[in-house]
Amino acid sequence: MLTPPRIHFRGRGFFYACLTLPGFPAYNTCVRLNPPPSLIGYPLLEGSALIRATLPFAHEQRARSWWHLWSTLTLLVAGTAVAAAPLPVIVRLIGGLFAGLMQCRMFIIYHDQQHGSILKKSKLADAMMTAYGVLTLNPPSTWNDSHNHHHKHNAKIRGASIGSFPVMTVTAWKEASKGERFMYAFSRHPLTIFFAWFTVFFYSMTLKSFLRKPRQHIDCAVALVLHVTIWVLLAVFTPLAMVYAFIIPCMLASILGAYLFYAQHSFPDVDLCEKSEWNYCYAALKSSSFLDTTRIMHYFTGNIGYHHVHHLNAKIPFYRLPEAMAALPELQSPGKTRLNPLAIRACFRLKLWDEARHKMVGFRGA
Repeated sequence: MLTPPRIHFRGRGFFYACLTLPGFPAYNTCVRLNPPPSLIGYPLLEGSALIRATLPFAHEQRARSWWHLWSTLTLLVAGTAVAAAPLPVIVRLIGGLFAGLMQCRMFIIYHDQQHGSILKKSKLADAMMTAYGVLTLNPPSTWNDSHNHHHKHNAKIRGASIGSFPVMTVTAWKEASKGERFMYAFSRHPLTIFFAWFTVFFYSMTLKSFLRKPRQHIDCAVALVLHVTIWVLLAVFTPLAMVYAFIIPCMLASILGAYLFYAQHSFPDVDLCEKSEWNYCYAALKSSSFLDTTRIMHYFTGNIGYHHVHHLNAKIPFYRLPEAMAALPELQSPGKTRLNPLAIRACFRLKLWDEARHKMVGFRGA
């Protein structure tokens, strides 16, 4: 049975008609109409109706998913090989930086596979992504626990710190002890993100998780032993390769990944709420940002900059997030972040949630 079409305004003069036909992939049933029909003023959707409108995009294209995985892995290996080879310093440095960017993109593929939005029920993909998570200090057991909690509690003033950077209110800050203030300020400090390879991924994501629940997080122990072993072997036998092919890529990927995760929920227009007032759709659209950046950076970051769309429906594959945003007018006015120095500085200055003014402020504004 053919369902009635839902027609959306794109924002550049285009409309999309999305049909659902049993037996056919949903991605074949969204077509662009041009010139647009006279539907200006079409009512915006909210709540469950908006989530339902994203369902046509929450279907992976399996061949496309495999292409993204293999092409990304190939480029990652190529960049690492260049960084490890006995080549001129500038060439090795470029190779290491490129490998770091591709490592970030590969992480988004891992992230989506863990969400079940791509390559679901593939034993090969499960094995590859588990290995990647362990190698990059994002073991599946702790990653899924913390990240699933993050999706369920995003934008809540209390209870959202698991799997995310903690948020303290101005009132709580004033009542906190010196020790509590220090630990909170440290968790949101730029140096914590700069050294995220150690502070976020080695310690918090892996070591801390294993020490807290060792039986549940055996893969964390494997990740720690493997990571230290690689470090020692490279340091002993090929220290320059360790610098260019291991330290530089891992540092860059960790910095970029940690900062994006921070800025996607700590930006000037972010809105938070108490648990009693929390709404899933509102949290996705108002507490998750859109990264306004270049096409090449969207490629390297696996479209995770379309973060408000991802939080609205985590089953949308990363390569279909731009498509969903383009088709749904409700997704086209998000809070934005950028990767320029002024925007980064603005995000780092946001430390506390001011309940009275209903916005994030710095420590000086508390």
